[in-house]
Amino acid sequence: MTTLSIPISSELAAFIESLVKSGRASNKADAVRRALTYFAEEQAVNAVLEAQREPNLKGNLRDLMKKI
Repeated sequence: MTTLSIPISSELAAFIESLVKSGRASNKADAVRRALTYFAEEQAVNAVLEAQREPNLKGNLRDLMKKI
């Protein structure tokens, strides 16, 4: 596993702390990992939706999703 050190705003730091205090994340690293996972999943869904809008798109949508 790789460790990153990044600057964040005080607002984001407070949000991360609130996630930990509320039990939605087990620690700060967990909160950030969950946020990045959510972002990656959102990007994948958006890519599938964008591909679905392509006028010359052919094939099964499930097969196309597996390629992304």
